[in-house]
Amino acid sequence: MAENAFFRVIEHPAEGNSHKVAEIRGTEVGQGAKAMLCRVADAPGQFVLAVLPGDERVDFAKVAAAVGARKVRLADAVDAEAATGCVIGAIPPFSFDPAIRLVVDPQLLARYGEIAFNAGRLDASMVLDCDDYLRLAKPLLADIRKEPA
Repeated sequence: MAENAFFRVIEHPAEGNSHKVAEIRGTEVGQGAKAMLCRVADAPGQFVLAVLPGDERVDFAKVAAAVGARKVRLADAVDAEAATGCVIGAIPPFSFDPAIRLVVDPQLLARYGEIAFNAGRLDASMVLDCDDYLRLAKPLLADIRKEPA
C-alpha cells in the first residue's frame, strides 16, 4: 500500500491489447483503463490523456469538448513515447506532466470497484481501487465514449 492506496501488481507476458491483457490478468475487459494519448490540434505541445473502459471506443469530438479544444487526434507512437516515456499499450492512466490533461470517462469508475492497467510496461499491470485512483489522479471526469452505432 503506497499513499494509502490499495493495489496489486501483476507481472505477465508482454501484452497491450485490452481484451488479451484482461484475460491474462483475470479481470474484465471493461475494468481495464484504456489510456489513449491525444494531441490537441490547435495547441502545439499540448496533449490529452483520454482514459475509458477497455471495452469502449473513444469519441475524439467529446474529448476535445471536455478540454475546450477545437479538435484532438490520436498521438502517433513516436509522440506518445516522447510525451509519456511509455509505448502505446503501456501508458498508465495518470498524467505526470502539466502539458498532458487527464480526462477520464466516469463509466470506468462506475462499473467496478477496481481498475486495471499496464503500469508503464507491457509486461506489468496494476489493479487499483477506484476511489484511490480518483484521489491520486484527480482527473477531469467527462463522457468521452463513442455512442454505439
